Amino acid sequence: MLDVSRVQKELVEIERDKNLSGVSIAICEDDLARMRGTITGPVGTPYEGGIFSVDIHLPSAYPFEPPKMQFITKVWHPNVSSQNGAICLDILKDQWSPALTLKTALLSLQALLSTPEPDDPQDAVVAQQYLRDYATFVGTARYWTETFAKRGSLGLKEKVAKLVEMGFSEDASKSALESCGGDENGALEKLCSG
Repeated sequence: MLDVSRVQKELVEIERDKNLSGVSIAICEDDLARMRGTITGPVGTPYEGGIFSVDIHLPSAYPFEPPKMQFITKVWHPNVSSQNGAICLDILKDQWSPALTLKTALLSLQALLSTPEPDDPQDAVVAQQYLRDYATFVGTARYWTETFAKRGSLGLKEKVAKLVEMGFSEDASKSALESCGGDENGALEKLCSG
């Protein structure tokens, strides 16, 4: 069973220094097991200036099992699937320890953006580009950051307003946009399909 008091303490700790750490978490739909995390792109990387959303699902055995995390925002990175946001990071798998927290997991994701590990990739195409043509990799990663992590977060209010004008609730509109990486058409399809 999920250790509710521990999760609540972790959320308080994250909230306390979110401006300094660059990571934050919001509970989704009043379900403590479903959360949305955000991390800022590390300075000096192609991800700088981006705000990346991460879907977080806590298994019932948390903290004895790792949280399940997946990028919602599209990221061009060897250790993140460019298709579905799946993450290859040891602490989210076999190196998890109950001593770790949601904050350390998000900070580890942020660190992973700074130091890709192309020899243990989640996305082989991106890893090959990283190893064979680093300049093109950096350009592509910057382009994806500009396209998905900046525009989607900066224009979110305007996009939500458009969807609300169409008759959808503000919360549903925000959620749909975030789950589609800020893509208005994808969010509209999601809202219309139920």
